[in-house]
Amino acid sequence: MATILRDWSYRYQWLYDTISRLAALSVGGEGRFRQLALQGLTIDSDTQVLDLCCGSGQATQFLVKLSQNVTGLDASPFSLQRAQKNVPSASYVQAFAESMPFADNLFDVVHISVALHEMEPQQLRKIINEVYRVLKPGGVFTLIDFHAPTNPIFWPGVSVFLLLFETETAWELLKTDLPGLLTETGFEVGKPTLYAGGSLQVVQAKK
Repeated sequence: MATILRDWSYRYQWLYDTISRLAALSVGGEGRFRQLALQGLTIDSDTQVLDLCCGSGQATQFLVKLSQNVTGLDASPFSLQRAQKNVPSASYVQAFAESMPFADNLFDVVHISVALHEMEPQQLRKIINEVYRVLKPGGVFTLIDFHAPTNPIFWPGVSVFLLLFETETAWELLKTDLPGLLTETGFEVGKPTLYAGGSLQVVQAKK
């Protein structure tokens, strides 16, 4: 069970941003963290990009530097108001990730940054199915999220972070084979790239 710090981190953007920046130090800072899941992708001004569960636009602000066609989706109107203020050049849609109001085969890239760990197992499967639906053939689903550390030194820090700021769904993700779920859905999935002692995973999956 998460503490009141979790609630505060979503209520106060300065606290959320501070926590995010501190956590990103493990991979060389926030700028590098936001680029990790985009490495190797071809994104130009015409690329249709969906920033899924965009929150207040932390990843969106990096995506709009690459494409002029970025859409952010989030279920929280409060977060979307912040995102609109922070990154006004993107378009925004309020909806649940497991039931997106988009046509089939619409996006070239769907990106999600440290949000899948918020989902219950059934939600997670529905979201993956929805991402597959809205991606164009040949499109890419790219994600970064928690992973069970492969270096034991990182376990204490990850455990404290999850206890303070996350819920049981984050612990569940540590036991989840994301590449396996993506493959079951029909994606072509490469081997995950691990960072920060294995505590972060980047997965790129092609439709």
